[in-house]
Amino acid sequence: MKQSINILISGGGTGGHIYPAIAIANELKLRYPNAKFLFVGAKDKMEMEKVPQAGYEIKGLWIAGIQRRITFKNLLFPFKLLSSLLKSRRIIKQFKPNIAIGTGGFASGPALLMACRNKIPSLIQEQNSYPGITNKLLAKKVQKICVAYDHLERFFPADKILKTGNPVRQDLLLIHTKRDASLSLFNLDKNKKTVLVLGGSLGARRVNELVESQLDFFKQQNLQVIWQCGKLYNDTYQKYNDLAHVQVHSFINQMGMAYAASDFIISRAGASSVSELCIVGKPVLFIPSPNVAEDHQTKNAKSIVDHHAAILIKESELDSFAVVFETLLKDQGKQQSLIENIKALALPSATSDIVNEIEKLLKN
Repeated sequence: MKQSINILISGGGTGGHIYPAIAIANELKLRYPNAKFLFVGAKDKMEMEKVPQAGYEIKGLWIAGIQRRITFKNLLFPFKLLSSLLKSRRIIKQFKPNIAIGTGGFASGPALLMACRNKIPSLIQEQNSYPGITNKLLAKKVQKICVAYDHLERFFPADKILKTGNPVRQDLLLIHTKRDASLSLFNLDKNKKTVLVLGGSLGARRVNELVESQLDFFKQQNLQVIWQCGKLYNDTYQKYNDLAHVQVHSFINQMGMAYAASDFIISRAGASSVSELCIVGKPVLFIPSPNVAEDHQTKNAKSIVDHHAAILIKESELDSFAVVFETLLKDQGKQQSLIENIKALALPSATSDIVNEIEKLLKN
């Protein structure tokens, strides 16, 4: 099937919604070189920068989520929603998509709702173990729901669900071949173990504070640290680059190489990160952010921990970090068990499986 088709993709607000959307678009582009793509996102959000960087056109809606407290922004929400619905209707009328794909975030609500009203075949992809409000509202309208976790029948119609996993970078499948190159790239000592610390692209305050407080502990354990502190915290923590066993990065562009160089990983538990770490297959210690909707990061982490495939420490329990981490360092059997169990949860063909479902809808 090489005919020209119009593909509408909507999702954003955070990288966890944007990068799966771009991965799906890239796979579709391989299969349909003549296809036309149009992304719909939220004005002033990161998708307005990231999507054009990936080579796709995007239109922005005046939409944002509801705050958990009474604010002026909440008072504007009904007007933003109406504006976004009307603009989505215009976009669909002009673009005439053959299919609509939503990857979550508030912008995907109006776009997918209007697509469904116009009887355009639609699919949503839910990254988390606890769905966001937008996808829960869209579930009854769309034809297919691709998920990454079990037991989502509580939220979605069971007959529409297919467990595919989350789209991830395909270069992660080859990191086991890049160990030596990655150690050289980061100028690491091959005789020492490496801890990779990830707090997200913007950074995580409590994770950064923890790492800062444990730098002497890491040195005592003969560990070297690759620390992605996030661009919001770069000025605060750059000074630790002066330490021989520490590298501070505001953002790591070659994440595949950082994974390859690492022996242990400390990470938040966003959906995309969790899916990537299952493929990477290293001992992982999750510190979920408690400041997210429905505490979904804790639920994501628990879905891995319940399979004895990772360790979870809540922010409120970080005083126990040194004991927990040192115990793991000394227990090679535990390390190997975590590696085997987390690899067993990997779904490396997620992007391809999702696009297979999209093709089925296109053919109907």
